[in-house]
Amino acid sequence: MSTNEAAVVETPADAITGHSSGADWLSRYSSSLMGVFGTPQRVLVRGAGCLVWDADGKEYLDLLGGIAVNALGHAHPFVTSVISSQLATLGHVSNFFTSPTQIALAEKLLAISNAPTGSKVFFANSGTEANEAAFKLARRNSDGPHGKRTKIIALEGAFHGRTMGALALTAKEAYRTPFEPLPGGVVHIPFDDIDALRAAVDDSTAAVFLEPIQGEAGVRPLSAEYLRAAREITSAAGALLILDEVQTGIGRTGKWLASEDAGIVPDAITLAKGLGGGFPVGALITFGSSTSALLAAGQHGTTFGGNPVATAAALATLHAIESQGVLQNVRTIGAHIRAGLAATDAVTEVRGEGLLIGFDVNADIAPAMVTAALDAGFIVNSPGPHTIRLAPPLILTFEQADRFLAALPGLIATATATTAKDAQ
Repeated sequence: MSTNEAAVVETPADAITGHSSGADWLSRYSSSLMGVFGTPQRVLVRGAGCLVWDADGKEYLDLLGGIAVNALGHAHPFVTSVISSQLATLGHVSNFFTSPTQIALAEKLLAISNAPTGSKVFFANSGTEANEAAFKLARRNSDGPHGKRTKIIALEGAFHGRTMGALALTAKEAYRTPFEPLPGGVVHIPFDDIDALRAAVDDSTAAVFLEPIQGEAGVRPLSAEYLRAAREITSAAGALLILDEVQTGIGRTGKWLASEDAGIVPDAITLAKGLGGGFPVGALITFGSSTSALLAAGQHGTTFGGNPVATAAALATLHAIESQGVLQNVRTIGAHIRAGLAATDAVTEVRGEGLLIGFDVNADIAPAMVTAALDAGFIVNSPGPHTIRLAPPLILTFEQADRFLAALPGLIATATATTAKDAQ
């Protein structure tokens, strides 16, 4: 279906919800849902691969992937079949019991993360829940040589989630201020500054939380040197090193984990987003028996975490990434996009790795670029006034990447004109 077709996309859900235009759905949205996300940009009803369609039949190239979630695009046939088969067999059992898919996924995550003997996995439903579990893990690392460890360190620009513990780790004041006081003891230090980290970590530090690449801050990578220094500094102080790979993990950078190149073994890693290929699932991996023992029976839990359908979806996603050459595609297409962006007039900086890409333009036009892109049939994101973030499905093709690169100068021109007009 082309972007010029006026045909309305029908979906199986229409039998339950009925069909309305995008404007009708948005009116109903504003009357029934909390406004915490603002007004949705479109009402999407169907997806296939890297494409989605809205309620009025317009097609879009999805270059955001549900914010790095849809690793294999939309309606991937293998993932869909596995989810359907599992749901028809066993949907939920609670964590009074376990299931083969839960155990197999834990084993697979330990294998792809090269976790040492004694490492363990806890399953959650999202990234913020995985980070809540990691926050509690840090709290359990409480005994220092001179008393209780009370300090937890995160970085300026960090985003670890919006639940209360994860929010305490998140740096953005606009997110934090309405809900203070937050859980105490969190200190934010300058980004990628080894001297600042060395000065901040002492024997009262329970843990250091790091994102190998900060996504919400505009796709800012930590250097491998910084990650290695963080491992050395935390180990010397008896503090935990916890890596938040919620956005960067599961192939997003062309490797299973973005931190692989640093050659370090952290104390814990959190995962979510792309892990379930669109199905909600998160995980905390604790590395080594000493870290794994910090959370004992009864000290943490969840109703839905690790249920058979979620873990089946994640297993299917990992299998498809592994068997279909997806990691190589991420490296190749990512390098191609970054080169194309760097050669585009008005683009001042390109950052990121694989298919997690941020680029800056020479004016504060990024929000207007998002609107211009939607009108032209592309979904992108602006985490800052002059920054665009791309996190497309890992199966993006050269043709699709080139379609965006070819359209980009026009999007910049449209956004520039729109911003100038609005300023008058």
